[in-house]
Amino acid sequence: MRTMSQIPQVKIPATYLRGGTSKGVFFSLQDLPESARAAGPARDALLLRVIGSPDPYGKQTDGMGGATSSTSKAVIISKSSQPDHDVDYLFGQVSIDQPFVDWSGNCGNLSAAVGPYAIANNLVDPSRIPDNGVVEVRIWQANIKKTIIAHVPITDGMPQETGDFELDGVTFPAAEVQVDFMDPADDDGGSMFPTGNLIDDLEVPGIGTLKATLINAGIPTIFLNADAIGYLGTELQDDINNDDAALAKFETIRAYGAVKMGLISHIDEAVSRQHTPKVAFVAPAADYTASSGKAIAAADIDLLVRALSMGKLHHAMMGTAAVAIGAAAAVPGTLVNLAAGGGELVAVRFGHPSGTLRVGAQAVKKDGNWSVTKASMSRSARILMEGWVRIPGDSF
Repeated sequence: MRTMSQIPQVKIPATYLRGGTSKGVFFSLQDLPESARAAGPARDALLLRVIGSPDPYGKQTDGMGGATSSTSKAVIISKSSQPDHDVDYLFGQVSIDQPFVDWSGNCGNLSAAVGPYAIANNLVDPSRIPDNGVVEVRIWQANIKKTIIAHVPITDGMPQETGDFELDGVTFPAAEVQVDFMDPADDDGGSMFPTGNLIDDLEVPGIGTLKATLINAGIPTIFLNADAIGYLGTELQDDINNDDAALAKFETIRAYGAVKMGLISHIDEAVSRQHTPKVAFVAPAADYTASSGKAIAAADIDLLVRALSMGKLHHAMMGTAAVAIGAAAAVPGTLVNLAAGGGELVAVRFGHPSGTLRVGAQAVKKDGNWSVTKASMSRSARILMEGWVRIPGDSF
């Protein structure tokens, strides 16, 4: 007779992928245990155990997570339920030290890995895949109900993963995957600026009234001026992540910004909505040294941006936040646009802690409301491991 401590592990087919500057465990929906194929406590419990959360040590040693927001991620892929799409892509941001999975937004970096995964797992019509060339994989992002188009290079009928495209924040070069985020702004409010303003006065008790651009494009984001909160915009991770007071200040700003954006009704709700909104701060271009030691020249960038994810300064830039940066930069008069020099901008190259990234966006104004029809950037993706993950059978 088995005791509770002798319950066997279950094997679940899974693939571990890097997409952009993130990593995640990918599952095909039909491979999940039946109780985890639908949203709910069983699915969340399964993913938490796979990733190794909650972990009070903050290391995720007993799971697949990498102890950072960029590496504590799970993805579920299925054949698309939407017309003219190949796959549905559902993203879960797994908390490291708390027992919850945040489903409120997308991961832009892992979006680059969805196309290669879908092709490798026979989820794209084979007749659409050339022997050599590029295939457009049409992705339905199920968290935010938006279309993403990944341009996946194909060699000998399979996704090309190696190449000479270099992405700051990723050590080794790989094949370039262009990702287009179609109509990335939130549909609900009629404008991607939830307050209707390009710049708001954000009142934060104990901190003051801050100028802020509140935007919902790619992911809800609160943009601030670096100098208004005591920064230069050239900071690296240790400058902020080792400062508990600074992190608490950013979380307070995030909570009050979330209320002003209409994402939550009270600041207390922010603790259970860690993935969104993001907080970022901008500054005019300046020279700095990236975390790799690489010198970044002011002449090579349009502005500086630093962003926080899951309570920490991100080591590079979240892909969804890059969409927000591109969208905000394309609208004259936002803090992002002004930091980049102002005027009409169709693309910007910004400096982040690991280096630089270029993002383009097409903005239009109709009936007084701004919208972005497409935001584009180049990422790369690579399958790191495939097979099965194992978790104790009583985990979910």
